[in-house]
Amino acid sequence: MREDSILDSNPPLGCSCRRVNYLALLLATLSPIQLARLQYGGGGDWYNDPDALPNLAREISERTSILATEEQKVLTLMDREIENYPVLYMTGHGKVSFSKAERERLRQYLRSGGFLYADDDYGMDESFRAEIAEVFPNSELVELPFDHPIYRIFYDFDNGPPQTHKHAEGPPKGFGLFDAGRLVIFYTYNSNPSDGWTVAHNNPPDVREHAFRMGINIVLYALLN
Repeated sequence: MREDSILDSNPPLGCSCRRVNYLALLLATLSPIQLARLQYGGGGDWYNDPDALPNLAREISERTSILATEEQKVLTLMDREIENYPVLYMTGHGKVSFSKAERERLRQYLRSGGFLYADDDYGMDESFRAEIAEVFPNSELVELPFDHPIYRIFYDFDNGPPQTHKHAEGPPKGFGLFDAGRLVIFYTYNSNPSDGWTVAHNNPPDVREHAFRMGINIVLYALLN
């Protein structure tokens, strides 16, 4: 963990932006956050690894000053209460399909301050990319540089996202989509950290640890940006 983490009890006084972020986190601790899972159409197993988010929420509460409830919320894009959840998570092995209304709703949600984290569990890459291209036709998913704050905000990842499970040739990659200069979507490919949040895969302790660290970084970044 970074010694100058924004969650330190005594943030450096020489950085006004850090003080603002610190105050934002203090406000976030006044009530617990709840992580939300996206239920989508197309046949993909959106429900995969149901204990992943509850386990991540527990780690967030234990390691940071933010309290996260261990009960996940399942939402569709058309649920009106989606705007009450700042972080939306989706995963799966199969096809992702959004209706026209769902695409519009996702665009509205993200432009209103929401954040989507998508983790390919092998099999959703092509359809997910196609749907996101419909949601933001004038933007594209780009690989994030290793010095992006999402890899530094609490734990340091010098080489990008960890490779919890290898599903394809090549290194793990983290992609982002920016809208009006703001990162609104983070997408991990050939990385699959959410598989490390669940106990079902019996990952080695060090693999699970890196997966949880990446998850904590993602949530904290989403809450602060």
